[in-house]
Amino acid sequence: MSMRGGPGRRGYLTEEEKASAPKVTKALLLRVLSYLKPYWKQLILVLICILVSSLFNLLPSIISGRIIDEGLIGRDLNMLIRLLALSFLVTVGANLIGVAESYLNTWISQHITFDMRNMMFSHLQKMPQSFFTTNNQGDIITRMTDDISGVERVISSTFTSIISNVMTLGIAAFAMFQKNWIIAVVSILLMPLLTLPTRKAGKTRWELTREAQASRDEINGILNETLSVSGQMLVKLFTKEEYEYDRYVKANRRMIDLNVKESMAGRWFRVVMSTVSSVGPMTLYLVGGILMLKYNADLTVGDITVLISLLGRMYGPVNSLLNIQVDWIRSMAMFTRIFEYYDMPVEIENAPDAVIPDHAEGNVEFSHVSFSYEPSRQILKDINFTLHSGNSIAIVGPSGSGKSTLVNLIPRLYDVESGSVSFDGVDVRKLDLGFLRRSIGVVTQDTYLFNGTIRDNLLYAKPDATEEELEDACKKANIHDFIISQPEGYETMVGNRGLKLSGGEKQRLSIARVLLKDPALLIFDEATASLDSISEAKIQEAIDPLIDSRTSILIAHRLSTILAADEILVIKDGQIAERGQHRDLVNAGGIYRELYDTQFQKALETEKKILDKEAGEAQ
Repeated sequence: MSMRGGPGRRGYLTEEEKASAPKVTKALLLRVLSYLKPYWKQLILVLICILVSSLFNLLPSIISGRIIDEGLIGRDLNMLIRLLALSFLVTVGANLIGVAESYLNTWISQHITFDMRNMMFSHLQKMPQSFFTTNNQGDIITRMTDDISGVERVISSTFTSIISNVMTLGIAAFAMFQKNWIIAVVSILLMPLLTLPTRKAGKTRWELTREAQASRDEINGILNETLSVSGQMLVKLFTKEEYEYDRYVKANRRMIDLNVKESMAGRWFRVVMSTVSSVGPMTLYLVGGILMLKYNADLTVGDITVLISLLGRMYGPVNSLLNIQVDWIRSMAMFTRIFEYYDMPVEIENAPDAVIPDHAEGNVEFSHVSFSYEPSRQILKDINFTLHSGNSIAIVGPSGSGKSTLVNLIPRLYDVESGSVSFDGVDVRKLDLGFLRRSIGVVTQDTYLFNGTIRDNLLYAKPDATEEELEDACKKANIHDFIISQPEGYETMVGNRGLKLSGGEKQRLSIARVLLKDPALLIFDEATASLDSISEAKIQEAIDPLIDSRTSILIAHRLSTILAADEILVIKDGQIAERGQHRDLVNAGGIYRELYDTQFQKALETEKKILDKEAGEAQ
């Protein structure tokens, strides 16, 4: 990167970047270059454009010598006009070629990032559910957006900048040696003297800028903490006004001092830039003058002018190449982060000989199933049960006992550690993943809706659903009357994550969406949890008929739901502690009886109050 225009953050690495700089290996470089391979023809055109553009950009400097010697000193007006016209045409040509180079660069970089984004998105879609529960969502999005967007900058800027600067330096050095090898050698020796002070001044200013920014961040932190509603209340209640004022004054003083230093460093930077940029031409004038006046060298005023102009053209590329290590390390670190995600194994995928049955019935069997998210903490231990098509099972137990984990094993959101989960007599790991998940409908307590219309969210389950099918599913889910009461009906916008709807409305819409899918097995995972009593009752009205007509697994805390199931499984510490019918389990006086006394009975009393209230309103 060129240092012209002042130093920037890009010119220097932070301590963290230095510590985490990746090891650049042959394998890494070959992998990076593999993304360029499909576009090798366009890359050759870019290289040709860079070569011609570098040559054309230097030609006006070379022609300037003839303009001075032949046109001005030689007093040849026709030659002067011809040379000026040639210089103008070369400049126009260089700019036009630059446009073509820019277009090709952009085209290549955009297509490579297009390929990488598609590859990343496809790969992330195949990641197991554990990937999304353990990795920070912001980090996932950053890899998809910022890191891959950075690839575009590497290709369109860093890559071409290296080639362009090397070619410019090569052509300029060749032209200088053609004119006079002594002055050419002097120019090369001057380069470190011209660039190193600039880098030193730039680095000092950058460090001051970082410190000033840290100080500004500290002040913003104080303001956010102390001037918020809660913060001000705390300050007043603990009478910390003077303390916070002193803290603010100290931070403000540090920032002012740093701002002054930064401003003066900028001034000194410009002084250094101005000084070193004039040393080179002065030196060349001196050396050229000595060669011309004392040794009668075959040099003209125009030649010296060309050499000085070429020296100026070399200054920017040298600075840029000196800073290229920073861009190089950041580029390799960015590729390494992207490749880390690409290299994550796809843990849950179709078997090579995956089975696709003609239809699904919904039979489920757990045989000696054990599972853990981490080796040190077992979640499920030796789970055994069978659910036949048309029947229903209620799963109850204390919070954290492994109920949700258990049902997540059926659609293979996770895979068992040992034992097997079978669907219609086939191990789910041998079934086609698409068939398996199409055959299962899950309603969770954390309902997710996309930012669109009610119709859009319903059609996500079945894009070709008819209007009659939509309305039928919504009627069964007890949400149709609400939808048609809205001014826009099924075209009503639900907002981001369904924020324009209440929790109960979202949940019933979620049930309708699952019904539209028409799965062989329905799973309700605490579908009425975290809702008010009225919303819970309306959802229950939708769920109860479904339990009777479909194969169902219910994780529930509502007694009426549990009573409707054909069998109750009581999970504690990842094991089936009790199983059977409601009456038998209550009489056994175990865990279920404890849950009945503390949770189920309370829910039943709440339900009775709602029914009594509705009956009173009806009268």
